[in-house]
Amino acid sequence: MKLLVSLATRIIPRKYLHYVAHFFLRIISIFYRGNQFEDPITGITYRKLLPYGRLHSRANALAPDSMSLERHRLMWLYLKMKTNFFSAPLKVLHIAPEYCFIRRFKKMSNLDYTTADLESPWADVKMDINAIPFDENTFDVVFCNHVLEHIPDDVHAMRQIYRVLKPGGWAILQVPQRYEMEKTDEDISITDPKERERRFLQADHFRLYGRDYAERLRSAGFEVEENHLVKELSPDLVKRYALPKDEILYIVHKK
Repeated sequence: MKLLVSLATRIIPRKYLHYVAHFFLRIISIFYRGNQFEDPITGITYRKLLPYGRLHSRANALAPDSMSLERHRLMWLYLKMKTNFFSAPLKVLHIAPEYCFIRRFKKMSNLDYTTADLESPWADVKMDINAIPFDENTFDVVFCNHVLEHIPDDVHAMRQIYRVLKPGGWAILQVPQRYEMEKTDEDISITDPKERERRFLQADHFRLYGRDYAERLRSAGFEVEENHLVKELSPDLVKRYALPKDEILYIVHKK
């Protein structure tokens, strides 16, 4: 299964992979049920989760029913524990929407929820993040995760998100990051797919972020909170939910 997942994520374009994978994974899920792990998004429990990863497969990473990964489950817990997302009337823009969230957020009566992407089959709006087609001060909340590493001018994209946020609005902007690196490793002149994959983890990435990511966000105008929710949770809960043990959540605010 580990080899199959690794090959699928490397060979099949993501827009097609996401479109068909959930049908296959719901069948697979039947054979993974148990009580060792729990997906907090669905409440479904498993004896183990699926491996996931392009270069290095991570054990117990993917919950088959929701298709959530470690970072998605952490984000869900943050929204539940630290925000009014599930109760307040909010206008939300979700860029490159993750499958595990879409239907749940669309069913929430308190949300005016719009998904947007250039390729995703689930997007309400076909949109280039470099030219977001909404007026300034439109949204209370924006989600944009694991997108900015694909953009040559990531700070410009950050400023676009800042522009469409309302004053007092907030966003979650996660990226692939190496916390041991002080500076972001980037080079938009690299065109060789193998070299990009070696340097930046994927052939379609322009950079791999370091600890200076918060400063890049601030340069776009945001106030930045580096949230360490996973450190507040008990080790048993981190293990049960299969959370990323060191992940920092970047919560940005428009002044």
